[in-house]
This record gives sequence, C-alpha cells and structure tokens, in this order.
Amino acid sequence: MSVQSVIKVFLCVVVFEQCFAYFNLGKQDDCFCQLSGKIDDCTCNIDTVDHFNNVKIFPRLRSLVVKDYFRFYKVNLKRPCPFWVDDSRCAMRFCHVESCEEDEIPVGIKGATILQRSSNGGGKEKYLRKANEDCAAHHTELDYLNKTISETDQKNMELWAAHDDALDNFCDIDENDEEAEYVDLLLNPERYTGYVARYAGPSAKRIWESIYLENCFRPKKSFNFNPYIQSGKLNELCLEERVFYRAISGLHASINIHLCANYLLSDSNGMDLVDPSGRWGPNLEEFVRRFSPETTNDEGPNWLRNLYFVYLLELRALAKAAPYLEKEEYYTGNDSEDWETQMAMKDFLNVVKQFPEPFDETTMFRNSEQAEKLKYEFKQHFRNITRIMDCVGCDKCRLWGKLQTQGLGTALKILFSGKFDDIQVGSSIDVNNKKNFQLQRSEIVSLMNAIARLSTSIYKIDDFRHMLR
Repeated sequence: MSVQSVIKVFLCVVVFEQCFAYFNLGKQDDCFCQLSGKIDDCTCNIDTVDHFNNVKIFPRLRSLVVKDYFRFYKVNLKRPCPFWVDDSRCAMRFCHVESCEEDEIPVGIKGATILQRSSNGGGKEKYLRKANEDCAAHHTELDYLNKTISETDQKNMELWAAHDDALDNFCDIDENDEEAEYVDLLLNPERYTGYVARYAGPSAKRIWESIYLENCFRPKKSFNFNPYIQSGKLNELCLEERVFYRAISGLHASINIHLCANYLLSDSNGMDLVDPSGRWGPNLEEFVRRFSPETTNDEGPNWLRNLYFVYLLELRALAKAAPYLEKEEYYTGNDSEDWETQMAMKDFLNVVKQFPEPFDETTMFRNSEQAEKLKYEFKQHFRNITRIMDCVGCDKCRLWGKLQTQGLGTALKILFSGKFDDIQVGSSIDVNNKKNFQLQRSEIVSLMNAIARLSTSIYKIDDFRHMLR
C-alpha cells in the first residue's frame, strides 16, 4: 500500500472517530435524565429548579438535618401491617435499625419544659415561686373564683384537641405510641440494603402496587394490571387527582434515586469479609434500569419529572409555614446549637421564600360540595398510604418510608387543611393563633428531612448525568 493510501485511511479513521464522538456526545446530552422545560402543573422550569436547588437549597439542608433537633426521630417500627399478613421480614444486618439509648437523646427532645430552660439552674424554682405567689394573692380576694379544672375534664379536653388535630392530619402520627422509640437518622441512613432483590422482591412490589392501584386516583379506562398511569392518560384526571399521583410518583422516584446513589456493593450475600460494615456507592447500571425509557416503557423520564413536582409542592409548604417555623425554638437543651439551628433555619427559610411561586395550591378544591368530597378522598387515600408503610419488611426501609410519607403528609396539611382555606398565595400564617395552626415536633422533623431527601435526589440526578457522559 502506498504512503498516500495509508494517509487516506488514517484520515478516514480520524474523521470517523470524531464523528462518532460527536454523535455520542449529542446522544448523551439528550439522555433520559437530561430533563428540561416546564414542570407539569407548575409554573417554573426544570433548569431553574436545578440551579436553585443545587446551589442554594441542597447545601443548606445538608448542614441543617445533621443538627440534633432534626436527626432524632421518634417512630414506632413495630406496628403490624393492617392490610395483609406480613411474612417478609428482612434478616440482613443492613436492614436493622439501631434505636437510641436513653442517655443518647438530648434532654430537650425528651420533653423538658420551659421551666427547665434556665442556664443557671434556678429557672424552675423561680417559675414555681411566682406561681405560688399568684395563687396566694388570688385566695386573699373576697370574690375569688375557682378556675381549676378536674383531672378527668382536662384529659377529655386533651382528647377533644387531639381529635380536632387529627381531622387536619394527612397521616397517623405514632410518636406517642408506647412502642415508639427515638432513632438517630445519621446512624441509620437511607440506602439500598439488598432487601428488595435478595429477600422480598414480591413483597416490595406488593407495597407499591397497593399504593398505585388501590390508593391513587386512576382514569376510568385504566387497566388495573399496570400500577403506573401512563403520562399520556394523566390529562383524563382532574387537577387534584393528577397532583396526588404526581406527588406519590415523585416520592417513589426520589426513593429509587437514593437507593441507586447509596447502593450495597458487597458480595451477593451481603457478607463482605473484607469490609463487614458493607461497601456502598453509586450504581449507574441500577439507575439506568429504573429510569431509562427502554426499561420503563418510556415512563422513566416522566417519573423523574414528577420528582421535581413533589419537590416544588413541599417547597411551597415550607414557604407558607415560614412565619410559624421562624418562631420555633428548636430546643434540645444545648443552648449554642439551638441558637445555631434557629439562625440556620431563618437563613434557609429566607432562601425558600425567594423562589417565585413554586406551586399554587389555591387552584385546587374550589368547586363547593364536590370539592369537599374530593378533599376527603384525597386525605383518606394518603392516610392509607402512610399505613401501608407499616407493611414494609425491611426496618430501615420502613423507617425512611414512614418519615418521608409523614413529611409529605405534613406538607399537604399545611397546604390543604381546612384551617387555611382563606390563605392566598404569598400570604402567611397567623403565628399568634395556635388554634389555627399547630405542628408537632415529629411533623417538623419529618418535613425537613423529607425535603432534604428530595433535594438530595435532584442533586444526585446531576451526578448520574455526569457519570453517563
């Protein structure tokens, strides 16, 4: 072969390789996780959310949820499954949840009262002395009126108040259960334990099928054997029904991303002799399997878009409840950390309020009697989903499933509780009227950790996007 022929062949190979690289680059830039455009049933774009979350929200949440107030979560992981006999308990050590010992829980979280918050130790005596003086003064008055309430009546009033609060809740709160225990979320992180693939694939599948098939609103002509609603059929649902489905689908997508990003890389039995604590890391192949169009009947990218939707929904709930959350003390008993937590929360909420109208809840439930019926069904369906979390066989999966569904339920309570029907977009909650609005500590903890999980998922999508390139 002549020199000229060799040169021509060489140039052809170079050109071919450049064209091939250019073609692949274009394909990768257009990969299924390279999302863009407007988010369905919202007014903002994915690119805007990506930048806002990854630059402003994610770093702040990552430092916030490690604070003592947010890392200790009280939960009952021993509740029986209310819908079927659960025989799918996970025997792997990675499924186990370590509960806290009594001395590991910050004193303020265990229920210390404001009488015990004085740093000099004399606060309690001071308040008790003042109360006794007031009582003595009352008894010296001729027209003294006995305003004490019997113990029985007080308990009845507490039951009435609990009943009223329960009417607004979108999920059962089990922190007051006798079997509820405090769990350190930092010591029990959400990650792929191997439970689904190695122990209870059918059980995990049954969990999500019961959520989608029995509790999500569905088009009338939808085939029941397919749990997921095709994106093209979502327009057959009304706005409220679409919001419900997209919120659940987005939460499901977020959980799947967490598992892919923190995947068990030990041997097939989960008994890695080199590293008994397990080896964890991102699993790109698993991410592609769960979300690529080829393996999801073209629905994977839509599930990722639903993640952005539920993120905006919870972001709006935080913005709406900001005046209330800014007044919280976030008390744990550690004065310096409590002050840091308060300042960090105020900074975080100020950033949240800068995002322009992430979700407009006032467009929902607006048609009189039909709206009230739909709102009731909306709430009951979601309550059922929170109960289904008690059917999860892996304790660690159950813990994070309960926490994230409670967080979403808290967001729904803020947005759609009957007490807030007159609140318009951009208005705030009357923090001085506790009758109108009250959040328990577990609701605040679950809401913050839930939005942190969604924020992490959006951040991790960008990581997987780079890995695909």
